[in-house]
Amino acid sequence: MTVWATEKCAKCDCILDDDLNCPECVTCNTGTGTDMVNHPPHYNARGIECLDAIRAATSDGYQYYLQGNIVKYIWRYRYKNGIEDLKKAEFYLKRLMDEYDEITK
Repeated sequence: MTVWATEKCAKCDCILDDDLNCPECVTCNTGTGTDMVNHPPHYNARGIECLDAIRAATSDGYQYYLQGNIVKYIWRYRYKNGIEDLKKAEFYLKRLMDEYDEITK
């Protein structure tokens, strides 16, 4: 579908692409309002977030898991998903910082 008018995203006001998807707003990329960085639906089963299950299963190793994901997303952002990968790295970094704060209290 070709859009000749410049339609904008209702959430972030960015110009939509030809398929009426917002290339900038992560929560609009699926067209459903799904947050593909913080709560992607494919990492949730029966109300349990995959990260919560990994945290419970790995105990002390959870911080290393978070570090690995930070490196992975920073490593690939130029070749795969651009800003979305950087936001995912930021997501994991924030979780690592929260874990660190919790342990050092």
